[in-house]
Amino acid sequence: NRISSFAPLIDDHSEIIILGSIPGVKSLEKQQYYAHPQNKFWKIIFELLHEEFTEDYEERIGILKRHHIALWDVIDSCERKGSLDSEIRNEESNQVAELLDEHPHIRAIFCNGGKSYKNLQKLLGKNYRLPSIAIPSTSPLHTVSFEKKLEDWKKILEFLG
Repeated sequence: NRISSFAPLIDDHSEIIILGSIPGVKSLEKQQYYAHPQNKFWKIIFELLHEEFTEDYEERIGILKRHHIALWDVIDSCERKGSLDSEIRNEESNQVAELLDEHPHIRAIFCNGGKSYKNLQKLLGKNYRLPSIAIPSTSPLHTVSFEKKLEDWKKILEFLG
């Protein structure tokens, strides 16, 4: 069965964008980015930004906006059983280049995981005007330690503020 990504979380103050592949089952159920309790996305973000952790989704989005971080996915829709990127079939891409053109304050693109990065390279090409940086997936299926993920995710701080 076909699934679709969410609308981009972006505004005129966004300085970086973090792109996932497409929301997993739990995120689709809750209609929230990175809703799976084992996904480390929010824990990493709060740690990096020195913000107090909250489960409240609206507060989470507010914190991203306050720190000029946009969120979206490279895949608009696809067929997938479960939540594995390896199960994605018949994918349609989001209009990433168009979104970036509409938001000239974005200075860098970060890809949450390999699938996102590979798709972005296909979409934008190797010599796109903005740096595209792959960072380890925050998914529980990517079994790198939290500390290692956090260390790699610190790269986003170089492009903020």
